[in-house]
Amino acid sequence: MTPSFADALLAWFDRHGRHDLPWQLADEHGGRDAYRVWLSEVMLQQTQVSTVIGYFQRFVAALPTLRDLAADDEDSVLALWSGLGYYRRARFLHRAAQLCVERHGGELPRDFDALAALPGIGRSTAGAILAQAHGLRFPILDGNVKRVLTRYHGIHGHPGERAVEKQLWEHADAHTPATRVADYSQAIMDLGATVCLRSRPLCAACPLADSCVAHRDQLTAQLPTPKPGKTLPTRSTLMLVLRDAHGRVLLERRGPQGVWSGLWSLPEAGDADDAWRAAQRHAQVEDAQALAPFVHVFSHYRLQVEPLLFDGATRRPGIADNPDLRWCTTAEWSALGLPAPVRTLLQSIEAMPLETAQA
Repeated sequence: MTPSFADALLAWFDRHGRHDLPWQLADEHGGRDAYRVWLSEVMLQQTQVSTVIGYFQRFVAALPTLRDLAADDEDSVLALWSGLGYYRRARFLHRAAQLCVERHGGELPRDFDALAALPGIGRSTAGAILAQAHGLRFPILDGNVKRVLTRYHGIHGHPGERAVEKQLWEHADAHTPATRVADYSQAIMDLGATVCLRSRPLCAACPLADSCVAHRDQLTAQLPTPKPGKTLPTRSTLMLVLRDAHGRVLLERRGPQGVWSGLWSLPEAGDADDAWRAAQRHAQVEDAQALAPFVHVFSHYRLQVEPLLFDGATRRPGIADNPDLRWCTTAEWSALGLPAPVRTLLQSIEAMPLETAQA
C-alpha cells in the first residue's frame, strides 16, 4: 500500500530532516518555545535558513523572551535586525510583542484568530506557530510549501494569484495530519528547502516523486509558474558621508514612509548642487571626495548610489535639538539599525584614516 503524502514525508523527515535548528529547542514542557518559533518564522520570510541562523542566535541572546523584546526600544531591535532586510518585519515583531504584553499576559495567544490578528502574523505564520509550538493541527503555506504542493499536484499559474493560492491552501489543509503536526510542518518546509529546489530539484531523493505530477510530466522546470517578469526601474541618489575631525559621521533617521523607514541612514541628495547645499546646512565643509558607486537592488527597483565623503567637517550648532540627526562614533552607529549597504559603506570608510581620505 502506497503511504500517504504525510506518512511518506514524515518517514523521510525522520531520516533526512533538520532536527538541530536553534529554534527547535524544547522548552521546559517538552514542546518548542512559541517565541523562538515565531521569531524564526518571521526571519525566514524572504530569507534562507543559512542566513537566518546567525541573526536568530544574536537576537535571542540579546532578547531571550517576548517580554524582553517588548521592553526594548525600536533602535535596538532594528540594530539586531540590520542586514536581514525587509525591516517592516522587525517593526511588526516589536509591536506584536508589545501588544502581547498589553493584551495577552506577555505570551503569544494560542487562539488562531487572536494570533493572526497581531502585526506581521498572517495565516501561515500563525499556523506554523500553533503547529510547531503546541502541536495543534493548522496548515502552513510558505514559499517552500507552495513549491512542493504546486509540483506535486501539477498546479499551473503563479502561486501569488488568488485562485491558485486558494487551491494550495486546500491541498495544504488536506495533507496536514492529525498527529506529529510539528514534525510535519518542519518536514514539508525542509523538503522544499533541501530537495524540491527552485532550479534542478533533487527528485531522485524525494519521497513524493512517485506521485508527483511535475516529476511524472517533466514539468519541474516550469512549475511553479513564475511571476510575470518586469524590468526593474533604476533610481539614483547621492549619499553624503560627513565625517568630523574625530571620525564621527552624521546620520539621519529616515521618515515613516518608503524604504528603510525609521532606520538611521546617511543624508541624501539628488544632484551635486543639492549635495553641497545639504552638506553646508549640517556642517562647514571644504571639499568632497567621490567614493566608489554601488547598486542596491530592492524588490521593486534598483538604487544607484554615489557616495560623497566630506572629511574634516565642522559640526554646526543645533544638531542636538533635532532628534532625527545624530553625530555618531563607530561604536554608536554600530549599535543602531542601519540599512545593510549603509553599514557596509561606513565600515569601508572607517578603514580610511582621516589624513588619507582628505588627500
